[in-house]
Amino acid sequence: MFVGKVTGSLVSTQKIDTMRGQKMLLVEPYCLDKETQTVLSTIGKTFVAVDTVGAGEGEFVLVVQGSSARLTPETKNLPVDAAIVGIVDTVHAKQKCVYSKEDNNQ
Repeated sequence: MFVGKVTGSLVSTQKIDTMRGQKMLLVEPYCLDKETQTVLSTIGKTFVAVDTVGAGEGEFVLVVQGSSARLTPETKNLPVDAAIVGIVDTVHAKQKCVYSKEDNNQ
């Protein structure tokens, strides 16, 4: 599982039937800044993930990959390897809040 930020969406009009109606979002993984460990920083990659929780652009989310991505009721019969399973409210590290949804409203 990793923390990522939703940076956009993906539309595919041609796909297998089981994927019809699935919301697909672009997610950029984040990690604690190596130097300060007081902010979240991008790792510079982008993934496509099926959204199971109603996430929106700009939100930080929890993402699972691999076989775990097919363990939700919404994705159990889908050919996916990344699924958004939560929306992040806060992240704390080293006794500090490094992210708060309240402080970062769009």
